[in-house]
Amino acid sequence: MKTLIVEDDFVSRVLLQEILKGYGSCHVAVHGGESVEAVRLSLAEKEPYDLICLDIMMPVMDGRDALERMRALEREAGAHEAKIVMTTALNDMKTLIAVYDRMCDAFLTKPIHKERLLNELRNLGLIR
Repeated sequence: MKTLIVEDDFVSRVLLQEILKGYGSCHVAVHGGESVEAVRLSLAEKEPYDLICLDIMMPVMDGRDALERMRALEREAGAHEAKIVMTTALNDMKTLIAVYDRMCDAFLTKPIHKERLLNELRNLGLIR
């Protein structure tokens, strides 16, 4: 499983890397702009991401805008869609529903718990 972790918080980024590194390669972006570029490069190399863990609130470009741009890049390339799990400290259902409308596959509230993340990945068919 090829994973992109998009997280501006160092502790959350390291936690996700530690949980996911046993399942395949993990790349990191610290804001939405970097994540869109990472997706663009992976599609150009014909090696798209299987999973993207995407924080909602970040500097430069937030997760909602990055999500829209990532999905547009996938459509333009005719590539399969990565499974996108949004991560957030928000518990505002209005914001979370808006994110789902923008085509993410799941969301997890912070702090991220290993078992909740792994259960979500199982539900998405990424791991057993």
